[in-house]
Amino acid sequence: MSALRIGVIGCSSFGARTMLPAIRDTPAAHLAAVASRDRDRAAAFAGRFGCDPVVGYENLLSRDDIDAVYIALPNALHHEMALAALECGKHVLGEKPLTTTVRDTVELARTAAARGLVLRENFGFLHHGQHRRVRSLVAEGRIGPLRHFTSSYCFPPLPEDDVRYRSELGGGALLDLGVYPLRATQFFLGDDLTVVGAVLRRDPVSGVDVSGSFVACSPDGVIATGDFGFEHGFGSRYRLWGGTGQLTVERAFLPPSWYAPTLRVVSQDRVEELTLPAEHQFSASVGAFVAAVDAARAHGHDPGHREWSATVVRTAELVAHIDETAHRI
Repeated sequence: MSALRIGVIGCSSFGARTMLPAIRDTPAAHLAAVASRDRDRAAAFAGRFGCDPVVGYENLLSRDDIDAVYIALPNALHHEMALAALECGKHVLGEKPLTTTVRDTVELARTAAARGLVLRENFGFLHHGQHRRVRSLVAEGRIGPLRHFTSSYCFPPLPEDDVRYRSELGGGALLDLGVYPLRATQFFLGDDLTVVGAVLRRDPVSGVDVSGSFVACSPDGVIATGDFGFEHGFGSRYRLWGGTGQLTVERAFLPPSWYAPTLRVVSQDRVEELTLPAEHQFSASVGAFVAAVDAARAHGHDPGHREWSATVVRTAELVAHIDETAHRI
C-alpha cells in the first residue's frame, strides 16, 4: 500500500528527539506536516524535518493529504485532539497517557471502533524485542515460578516551568512516569490486576505529585511493585524474581537506539548475561502503527482494536484507582 501520510499535532521536545525522526525515516510512512498554534514554531519544526508547516491544529485535521496524526501535546489535551482527529476520519497515534480519565479513554476507544479507525497509545518500550525475550525466558522456566515483579522509572527534577508541573495540563509523576511500571506489570502479569496500596508525594509549590509507588497483585498470587518520580537519580529497570532465580533488565523503558540490551539471569549457582541486538523502539512503534492501519484498510476495521482497547482502558482504571486511594505525603 502507499505510504501512510502522517501529520504531527504539537511541537514537543520529546517528539523532536524521537518520534518525528522515526516517522520521517520509516519507509512505509510519510511525514507530511507538523502543526502548532505558533507560526514560527511550526515553521522551525517543518524546516528541520522536511514537511509542511501548519498553523492551527484544526487546519491540519482538515487537510485531505493527511491519513493519520501523531499527537504530542500536554496530557490534558490528548482526549480533545484525538477525538477531533477521529471525527475527521484520521487514524491516531497518541502520546501516553492516551487521556487523563477512564471516561475519556473509553470514549476514544468506542469512537475509533465505530469509525473503523486505528487508535494507539505510544508506549515505545512495548515494541522493543527485549521484553518479548524476557517473557519467553520466564515462560520457559528459567527463573522458576514467578513470585515478584518490581519496576521503576525515575529521573531528576525538571525545570520549574516544565509542563509536567502544571496540574491543569495533566502534569504529575503518576501520569507521566507511573504509567510505565503499570503497563510493564500488565505486559508480564496480564490486565487482571488488583492495586492494593499506593503512596504519592505531592510538591507543595506546584501541587502535582512528583513521585510515588504502588503495590499490586495478580489472580495467581504474583506480587508487583512500581516506583516512579522526577526527584531522583535516573533509573529505568525491572526485575522478575522467581522460585529459582532472578531476571533483571536495565534501561528498560527508554534505551537509546544504539544500545544492545543485556538481560541478567541470576540463579543459585550461576550468573548469565544475554546480550541482545540494539533496536529503535520508536521506529518499531511507528511501524506497528502503520501495519495496523494497513490491516484496517484491508479489513474495513481494526482487527487488533478489541485486545488493545481492553488493555488501554485497564491501564486508565489502574491509574485512576492509584490516584483515588493513594496515601499522600
